Amino acid sequence: MALIQFTKNHSDHSTDKGYQFEFFCDRCGNGFMSEFKPSVAGFAASALRAAGGLFGGVLGQAGSSAYEIERAVQGPGHDKAFREAVEEAKPNFRQCPKCARWVCQSTCWNQKRSLCYECAPDIETELAAAQVQTTVDQIKQKLQQQDLTKDLDLTSEAAARCPSCGALTQGAKFCPECGKPLRPKDECPRCGTKTEAGSKFCPECGNKMA
Repeated sequence: MALIQFTKNHSDHSTDKGYQFEFFCDRCGNGFMSEFKPSVAGFAASALRAAGGLFGGVLGQAGSSAYEIERAVQGPGHDKAFREAVEEAKPNFRQCPKCARWVCQSTCWNQKRSLCYECAPDIETELAAAQVQTTVDQIKQKLQQQDLTKDLDLTSEAAARCPSCGALTQGAKFCPECGKPLRPKDECPRCGTKTEAGSKFCPECGNKMA
C-alpha cells in the first residue's frame, strides 16, 4: 500500500467517532500516535441513530439512512485521515538506505552515519558492551584455574538431608539442626582404617567390623 511507505508496522485505532493511527519503529517497536481526528459524518450518524432509537417512526428511518450514508463516506474519510496521519508521523522516522527499514529517529537512527543503529552501531555503546562481556569471559576463565573444591569431601557419599533428623545439610560435616555427624565413620579395630558407618568388613584388611 503506497500510503504506508515509511513503516510496515501500524495499528488503526479509528472508531465511528473519528480516526487515529499508531506507527511503530521497525527496529525497536517504539510507537508514535497520530492526533485524533473527529469524524463529522460519524457524529451526525450517531446522533440520528440515537434520535431514531428514542422516537422511532420517521426519525428511526432517518437514523437508518444516515447509517448507510456513514458507511458510504467512511472509506474516503478514513483514507484521507490516514494520509494525514502518515504525514504527521513521518518526521519521526528515517529510512535506512542500507536495510530499507523505517526506524524511529530518537532511538534507532545514527545521525552521524545516516544509517540505522542496526547497520551502523554506536561505537561507544558497542565498546562498553564488549568490555563488560570480555570482563565476564575473563572471570570465567580465571575461575576455571581456581580450585574451589579443596575443602570439600568429594569421595564420601554426600547426603542432602541429615539421616538422623532430616534437616538440610547445606554441605556441612555436621548437621546444623541436631549436630550429629553427616558422614559417620567406623574405625577398623585391626588396622585403624576409617570406613563408612555400617560397613561389615574393613575395605583395607578385610577384618570383620564390630
